[in-house]
Amino acid sequence: MTDKKLSTEAYKGVRDFYPEDMFIQKHIFENMRKAVEKFGYVEYGASVLEPAELYTAKSGEEIVNEQTYTFTDRGDRKVTLRPEMTPTVARMVTAKRKALTFPLRWYSIPNLFRYEKPQRGRTREHWQLNVDIFGVEGIEADIEVISVANEVMKTFGAKESDFEIRINSRKLLQQALEGKLKSPDLYASAIKLLDSKDKMSKETFESEWQKISDQPYSLNLQANETINSIISALKQKNISNVVFYPTLVRGFAYYTDVVFEVYDTSPENRRALFGGGRYDDLASLFGDDKVPAVGFGAGDVTMRDFLETRNLLPTYTPSAVLYVAVQDENCRQDAEQLASTLRAQNVNVILDISQKKIGDQIKNADRQKIPFVTVIGAEEIKNNTFRVKKLIDGVEKILKIDEISVYLKEK
Repeated sequence: MTDKKLSTEAYKGVRDFYPEDMFIQKHIFENMRKAVEKFGYVEYGASVLEPAELYTAKSGEEIVNEQTYTFTDRGDRKVTLRPEMTPTVARMVTAKRKALTFPLRWYSIPNLFRYEKPQRGRTREHWQLNVDIFGVEGIEADIEVISVANEVMKTFGAKESDFEIRINSRKLLQQALEGKLKSPDLYASAIKLLDSKDKMSKETFESEWQKISDQPYSLNLQANETINSIISALKQKNISNVVFYPTLVRGFAYYTDVVFEVYDTSPENRRALFGGGRYDDLASLFGDDKVPAVGFGAGDVTMRDFLETRNLLPTYTPSAVLYVAVQDENCRQDAEQLASTLRAQNVNVILDISQKKIGDQIKNADRQKIPFVTVIGAEEIKNNTFRVKKLIDGVEKILKIDEISVYLKEK
């Protein structure tokens, strides 16, 4: 043993969730589920551990070694804490492809881990809503998934002017890059560079561009029929804040055509909130035929930043609505009976077990932001009536035991 005290700090880049934080997190998850389930998406899950080769095959050794939490387990297997969910869901769909009914509409809210520099909107672990539709080659799938993304924002109370949906095409980008690169093998490097363009100086970008191209940087993209058709269809659904954005890339190499992102228009938080696109070739990693797919991922960190910027965060309320304080220990059994009766009527109740003075019990209830309190003593038991006090304004109501739950549920 050592006398050295352990630090109370969390591991760098991760978060502790105290009750107030957990309240917001629960709000975020509930609204995400509410939005996607309107479209019939069903929830799935998987282990946080995956074979490292799943990401090596898709992204390469460099990303696995530098940006993931990868280790060798006791069975000498190389394992990775998942940095994203798309390879996992592609694996799951491919594994039971013949038993599944397509089109397949799935969603999940997994915990993800990525080793990178913590900053605003980016941590080393986060939760992310993943929404995917499998088995549809046409733009109907792209339209639906973007509609779901829009519904997510609206469910949180966002107005159309609060965000912009930007859309582009990887096929357009690939056509624009043809003949401009020193080698076709440099396409993935070009995509990665273009994705980082806004985060680097003009001089740095041009220097990096020269490593992959002998020509000056120039990409003149015009929306094609696919993009125009999607924008038109979304407008018919009253989603009119969709714009063609020719410099939009989205970093993942597996995107095959349409890509999109939801962008915060607030001057205080101008940034991409989340995004996704079409990825039709991931099933080939598992030796299977093409499975057309479109999806997006929306992280909890950027969503919370958006809600905070727009004053859309919910006000914290505890789970308990009533605090039962005990004035006389001789009445404890009666107090316990009252709490049990109310819980059976679906009222969340805290029964004080501290044996502190009444004033301290009530202060405790107030600190926990519990809205109502009642004090149990000999008089209350004798008369079978209870004084229920609303702490925020001091208003009291004298009630019979069978009236308390009705009163609390009305407030």
